[in-house]
Amino acid sequence: MTVEPTPALLSELAQLLRPLLQFTHPADTVVSQHFRTNPELGRRDRAFLAESAYAILRHLRSLEAIVGGDTPRRPRPLIVAWLARHSGLNLRQCEALLKPDEIVAFKAAKAVPSATLPPAIQLELPDWLYDTLYAQYGDALATLMPAMNTPAPLDLRVNTLHMSRDKALAEMLTSGFSATATPYSPLGIRLSNKPPLQQYPLFQVGALEVQDEGSQLLTLLTGARRGEMVCDFCAGAGGKTLALGAQMHNSGRLYAFDVSEKRLARMKPRLARSGLSNVHPQVLAHENDSKVKRLAGKFDRVLVDAPCSGLGTLRRNPDLKWRQTTNSVAELNTKQAAILNSAARLVKMGGHLVYATCSLLESENQAIVSDFLAAHPGFALQPVNEALGRLGAPLDTGVYLTLTPDQHGTDGFFAAIMQRTA
Repeated sequence: MTVEPTPALLSELAQLLRPLLQFTHPADTVVSQHFRTNPELGRRDRAFLAESAYAILRHLRSLEAIVGGDTPRRPRPLIVAWLARHSGLNLRQCEALLKPDEIVAFKAAKAVPSATLPPAIQLELPDWLYDTLYAQYGDALATLMPAMNTPAPLDLRVNTLHMSRDKALAEMLTSGFSATATPYSPLGIRLSNKPPLQQYPLFQVGALEVQDEGSQLLTLLTGARRGEMVCDFCAGAGGKTLALGAQMHNSGRLYAFDVSEKRLARMKPRLARSGLSNVHPQVLAHENDSKVKRLAGKFDRVLVDAPCSGLGTLRRNPDLKWRQTTNSVAELNTKQAAILNSAARLVKMGGHLVYATCSLLESENQAIVSDFLAAHPGFALQPVNEALGRLGAPLDTGVYLTLTPDQHGTDGFFAAIMQRTA
């Protein structure tokens, strides 16, 4: 815990939780808005509030079961149950923070054996998601979900246009960072804590970018090379675009497509820091925009990091398991298929198409790829393990890339490589 809580901080935490527990907006947006409207909060207090709120979201299913579900959810009983079960504080430390009836509730929450709770509640999942994931993972879900309910470390990608990973890592260690090389990506550095990086010189000059190791591997799987035509079809704020540009040694032409002008605008300061000059951001009206038709058959590599449920990122975004539903996933499946079909038109003969998500769900991953290949006999699946071998990554997940935090220490990712053969 970053700071010892006080009664005032717990009251502030309750204020933050009220809008969070409505699940009408992404958690990071709600937290940022709360801090903007309460500028008097210090850095350590903000860290405590964010970490505590996210911890409660991670463990919401079991906390609700222990305190008894309320509609609307009441923050204060959830905070008391979290203090009892997950804060690391004992009763003596909490007595000065709680009212007499809350101390009784604290003791009661502490006494509930986890083993008596149903499996979905033990694993902190809504029933629909537990059923879906258990059908895929079986008993291995009992190992996967505790890892998903643990905060993620901070991964960085070294921009090799500026320096090598070895040099960047050596400089960070000299500067006092607790840092190690990532085990699979040759570009990654993992920090054991989350220091403020904005003022660090290597970050300011664009030598470092925040990017999960799994996301780094997705861009490497494209095989993008010097002088090629490459497209990041769902570029968003450009994390993978910047990685692709460095991979291309700032040569060739790299198109960054997205339907959101606002998301692409967030790439501009990162692009300026990166030193890249081969990136061409383009706003699309939709996946069948005329820009796509004009560029059909011209690209060596196309990366489709499709809009998805994000359920592979629960370490960072625990609210997603409460915000997604079977209906929202079904709507995403339709969109994913349409986007992949459109992006495929860009690929030239012999070119490669990489489909990727940060989801755990087969309906967003293997099923989309299988349906696409059945409808597009001119594309052939290329084994990901062979591509990883060429990269020198000590990793083999079979024909597809399937990453999970319990197995690989990354977010949950999926990727498939397809080559245009006809």
